[in-house]
Amino acid sequence: MHVKGEHEIYCCGARVRISEKGVEVLSKPLIEYCPLHEAFYGTKQIDVNAVRKSVEMKIAGFGFCCGNRAFDDEPIVAYGASEMMRVWLEKSLIDCAVIVCEGAGTVITSNGRLVQAIGARLTGIVRTSPIPEIIQKIRSENGIVLDEETAIIDQVGGVKKALDLGFRRVAVSVAGFQSKTISEIRRLEANVKEAEVLIFSVCNTCVGKSDVKHIAKADFVCASASKILREEIGKKAILQLGVTIPVYALTERGKRLVLAYLEEFKDRLVIFRTGKLPYDVKGKGPRLLVNQNA
Repeated sequence: MHVKGEHEIYCCGARVRISEKGVEVLSKPLIEYCPLHEAFYGTKQIDVNAVRKSVEMKIAGFGFCCGNRAFDDEPIVAYGASEMMRVWLEKSLIDCAVIVCEGAGTVITSNGRLVQAIGARLTGIVRTSPIPEIIQKIRSENGIVLDEETAIIDQVGGVKKALDLGFRRVAVSVAGFQSKTISEIRRLEANVKEAEVLIFSVCNTCVGKSDVKHIAKADFVCASASKILREEIGKKAILQLGVTIPVYALTERGKRLVLAYLEEFKDRLVIFRTGKLPYDVKGKGPRLLVNQNA
């Protein structure tokens, strides 16, 4: 597997550069343990070397940032954004999804299988550069790349493009380090007749206090390893999925879509009411290395 171009992502709160020269971890991780990271990569203690190794495993295992990237649409996690968007598309509950793929940037598609194949093992992509083979694969699977020349990540532009194409029920993923984008999308939604944009806030390990006011406008929020979101967003939730890495539904339309997703969910579930959220279990979830006070 050979990396093409240059890309930057967040992994366990660490910023990582990926290029033909290799994998370079640019900052220290913010967490020391994550149960998902252990499940995927066998890592009990997260440090710079563990982050590097996990990214190298992504490259070797499924061609992350490579021309021969695998597009496997098998579900990976129970309550992931791509897993849920796929079901909503297949049940015709939304018209399209606006997501991000390395080597392509912002992608618009109504193909649920493609949404899952792109999002299955992604972490937050800060920037990417075009990989022609990935772009061609996306095009062949009924996906539209917002800008094939630059592979720009522009979720506002992606939602605008989707609305211009005539889609009205649009789901979009927004990474925590781009939280202001959520407010911009809400302003765009308000100015388009009959637009209904469902915003899924993802990759939130690095968020600070200044991000909360934007993230609170989403329909769904993945808490990631964020203590701030568990405290400030969790209490606004009307439904919570999971405990280890909880996902919060903040709106009634979000709650309806979650319940529609659970209709198709194959594993056994326990459902009970509670007087308040978030619902936490001591000892579950990631462990932070630093306090989040930004």
